Amino acid sequence: MQTKIHAGRFFEDFKLHEVIQHATPRTITAGDCSLYIALTGARNPLHCSEPLAQALGYHTTPVDDLLAFHIAFGKTVPDISVNAVANLGYADVRFIQPVYVGDTLTTSSEVIGLKQNSSGKSGVVWVRSTTVNQQQQPVLSWVRWVMVHKKNLDTPAPETVIPELPEFVSTESLAIPPHFKLDSSLAKATGGQYWWEDYEVGECMRHPSGLTINESDHTMATHLYQNNARLHFDAHLMQSTPQGQCLVYGGVVISACRALSYEGLENAIAIVAINGGTHANPSYSGDTIYCMTKVLDKWSLPHPDLGALRLRMVGVKNMPPATLENIKTTQGYHPHVVLDLDYTVLIPRKGK
Repeated sequence: MQTKIHAGRFFEDFKLHEVIQHATPRTITAGDCSLYIALTGARNPLHCSEPLAQALGYHTTPVDDLLAFHIAFGKTVPDISVNAVANLGYADVRFIQPVYVGDTLTTSSEVIGLKQNSSGKSGVVWVRSTTVNQQQQPVLSWVRWVMVHKKNLDTPAPETVIPELPEFVSTESLAIPPHFKLDSSLAKATGGQYWWEDYEVGECMRHPSGLTINESDHTMATHLYQNNARLHFDAHLMQSTPQGQCLVYGGVVISACRALSYEGLENAIAIVAINGGTHANPSYSGDTIYCMTKVLDKWSLPHPDLGALRLRMVGVKNMPPATLENIKTTQGYHPHVVLDLDYTVLIPRKGK
């Protein structure tokens, strides 16, 4: 007897090079943006001050980069990772152009890699996802890989294909806003005094504030992104698992760390790439997240007012980063490290 319930894809359901068109287009509203600020404490004034955005060359305030990414990512969950064992990583994430209130986002994914695990009970799926707006213009693209359960263990293993991925998004591939113009109002609006020239490769910033993740906040954020993975909000289901409680969606941790890193990176106006990332350990309701940032590299750009910083953002739970001696050893990540994200931001040069 057939059921009308869509249970999501299992590992054997993925075919190399197939393109999956994800459901539920999403028109971004001002309410979405306000709720994102309420849930994360994000303070970048570019996303909440229309006069500042217009002074910097935007026609209005762009949607927060990570809000757009999480919503775009949420479209893929029912087809890609609703039956996942774990979301293993990100690479080659490109923020191609700003998203604005009123834009409608639609996402598709191409399967670019498959590898069955030696147990035969699961496998790893690599997909490249692309999000377009209502004009069919790409606004985001990314690669991620997930470990997905098999449903029929007798299904033969597919040919192993592991895609080659770049270590980081090169400067030539960064989407630099041609309309951007530095305005003297920026420093007053951000409260920041440091510009591209003031950062040194290798320096580390241990941001002072922490953010405790409440159950209502992280479940509401997951719903805001329309991420339907049950392990983030179905407490009855999770009681019978080894964790015994809901897991915090990794995007919540990324946004928390981005908001916490505002002190010291006030003038980092936009994310243009996520080069790679790992959710090193799980987070749960009640955890307090702290953040530290290391400058991995700094690049000049073909824009007179902008430079780029490649940053390593490390999220730590329930202990201040100043007390963390080793992020990672040969045995793996420190048990309090929950996020290790390599990303690139645009930051203005000093005004002439």
